[in-house]
Amino acid sequence: MSLDVKLAATQALLTEIAAKHPDAVLANSYGAEDMVLTDLIARLSLPLQVFSLDTGRLPAETYTLMQQVAERYPAVPVKVYFPETAATETYVNTHGINGFYQSVELRKSCCQVRKIEPLKRALAGKTAWITGLRREQSPTRQDLGNQEFDADNGLMKFNPLIEWTEAEVWEYIRSNDVPYNALHDQRYPSIGCAPCTRAITVGEDVRAGRWWWENPESKECGLHIKSSPLKRPA
Repeated sequence: MSLDVKLAATQALLTEIAAKHPDAVLANSYGAEDMVLTDLIARLSLPLQVFSLDTGRLPAETYTLMQQVAERYPAVPVKVYFPETAATETYVNTHGINGFYQSVELRKSCCQVRKIEPLKRALAGKTAWITGLRREQSPTRQDLGNQEFDADNGLMKFNPLIEWTEAEVWEYIRSNDVPYNALHDQRYPSIGCAPCTRAITVGEDVRAGRWWWENPESKECGLHIKSSPLKRPA
């Protein structure tokens, strides 16, 4: 399947989402995939909302991109959600500023405070959300489809780029002069919090730089755990 065909399918799905779920929101983590979707929403003039989660531990390059996006896409404002102050203080005072290195459980607890709880607030009252997930990104994403019911959050979840390859994402970015995180040019294909992200070496999996001290099977923060079968919206 060519990129042109995939692009047409993605545009059609985004347009359908906007029509059926006018309150749908795109979760923009400022990765390459999310920048493709933000650019498409702007080009198609779709009335879709966009939000981002600022964990308080993001790389400086991500904040630079945030500003670039605000200036490049004024018609697509990004609403930013932050962790609750009390929960963050409790975690740090109990486990230390970098306690997440000590165990998978403590890492997931940190993600719960800095990502999952803010996500719940971002999705509250919505009927659908959109992500930049791709099937080839991770072993934990192999069985994902382009849409499913997100039982944990109680709404539809759409993955318009699920079939895209990494090369196709970058072909779109370069062909359309889409802004992207400068860390990508330093061999950071997947970018999260600064202390949990590193550059990869030649031949490593694209997600190898995320939580590199863990096994691949545990490398999810909880934002994208699938807990229900594929289901089309009514």
